[in-house]
Amino acid sequence: MQKHAVITGGGTGIGLAIAAALHDIGCAITIAGRRAQVLNAAAQRRGWNSQVIDVTDESSVIAGMTQAANFAGGIDIVVANAGIAEGQNIKGADLAFWRNIMATNLDGAFLTVREGLRHMPIKSWGRVVAISSIAGVRGLKGAHAYTASKHGLVGLMRGLAADHTALPVTFNAVCPGYVDTDIITRNTENIAQRSKMSKSDARDLMVNLNPHKRLITPDEVAATVAWLCGPNAGSVDGQAIEISGGPA
Repeated sequence: MQKHAVITGGGTGIGLAIAAALHDIGCAITIAGRRAQVLNAAAQRRGWNSQVIDVTDESSVIAGMTQAANFAGGIDIVVANAGIAEGQNIKGADLAFWRNIMATNLDGAFLTVREGLRHMPIKSWGRVVAISSIAGVRGLKGAHAYTASKHGLVGLMRGLAADHTALPVTFNAVCPGYVDTDIITRNTENIAQRSKMSKSDARDLMVNLNPHKRLITPDEVAATVAWLCGPNAGSVDGQAIEISGGPA
């Protein structure tokens, strides 16, 4: 029977690459996110379903995941990918900044996974993957809130894996280093603006934080997710899988 995968933040970047990779292994696909136009354009080109979901809004997640489940008669794979990456010096940080990071990256993943599990046949089979970050296993300079949120995602997956060890459903976190997406473009501009360095130097700063000195491609992350959702990864559970270009 065809598996149905729901990917939040699925309209662009890593999420879109994950959707394509899961489609390639035979899954029915629902991509979810806040921007209907972006989602619809991506979904229509590929024959996928799209669903507007704001992961910071509990009612939106409940309704959206229910509608996604109705589309395919259930949900077999949940990929909690929606997130934001912003940095701020803690001495100048305010609580609103902290709460916005947590609401999107951690609360949003919690709601997505909770609602996905409510529609998942976990006694038969299921896969849950959270897209964390290398910041989920290490400290990221200048990004205390982001680092805390991504560590939280790893903890969420490990806790849920412990809760469900007797069932054929797995929970894993994928932890990429710096990936070549629009986030890199935005952060390049922000770093250049704050530090007065050139955009080229700002981009090189992030590239060089990956040990192999290049940006990771979204397809590299997607291939790992597809493997976790494939037939030979049922014993991989509660893991934080780094895709970082080498040891720190």
